[in-house]
Amino acid sequence: MSAFNQTIKETAGLVEAALDKFLPTQDGPLGRVADAMRWGALDGGKRLRPFLAVAAADMFDVSRVRSVRVGCAVEMIHCYSLIHDDLPAMDDSDLRRGRPSVHKKYDDATAILAGDALLTQAFEILAEEETHPDGAVRCAIALELARASGKAGMVGGQMIDIYAEQKDFDLAGVTQLQRLKTGALIRFSAVAGGIVGEGSKDEVGALAAYSEDLGLAFQIVDDILDATSDAEALGKPAGQDAEMDKATFIKLLGMDGAKSKAVELIDSCKAHLDRFGDKSAPLKGAADFVFERKN
Repeated sequence: MSAFNQTIKETAGLVEAALDKFLPTQDGPLGRVADAMRWGALDGGKRLRPFLAVAAADMFDVSRVRSVRVGCAVEMIHCYSLIHDDLPAMDDSDLRRGRPSVHKKYDDATAILAGDALLTQAFEILAEEETHPDGAVRCAIALELARASGKAGMVGGQMIDIYAEQKDFDLAGVTQLQRLKTGALIRFSAVAGGIVGEGSKDEVGALAAYSEDLGLAFQIVDDILDATSDAEALGKPAGQDAEMDKATFIKLLGMDGAKSKAVELIDSCKAHLDRFGDKSAPLKGAADFVFERKN
């Protein structure tokens, strides 16, 4: 196992353990939604977004107690979005991470409530003093996450994605869509590490530029995998983009063009980190990881 793979695995373990504590099982009427939240959030694979938050915070010598809490918050938002994306009214997907999606394991109403509860608990975690003793820092992180996950970020991107099924989008349109739908939370993850580390405006700006390129590269690789892999390898349905005739980077650039664009973005995002020197090695490793991933 490479040094990077070992590092991301260790970080995922820390996040998994923290999420397990944040999402305990419960008896009585609340038990069902608590179980659904755990089903949607635990055993979550790579945990790339929390890794970005932790790795960015590490560059500023932030304690793991604080950075893992930030990582858990963004992962809860990510998991809520997946639960809702899989619903019949959205992507209507029966499979997530190689097992039944939340609405198939439970039911549609429980899945909606589980997603809503994960969304709100993410902000509860950020608001608590354990995340950072300075209330202004906590507010800054929460504000950044609200913008990244709401109508100006992930939710807005999802709306554009639904709209795009009925329209022909050009490259600029697809790029905007993916910078919001997928890229906004990836951007938040790295930026939040800089905020909790009380980095300078220029340092946080460099993390923003890095993660914007990384998020777009991530989605291009996602499009490539959807077109070339299968459900068993991905842990979710494959080929859905083509079936729904979605506007994707593959459709607009072709396979070779999409791969070239991904390489260009990976090189660019690494360059944004040069100012941090050797401390940025884990984040640069994440860029290679995104490009080389198989699911």
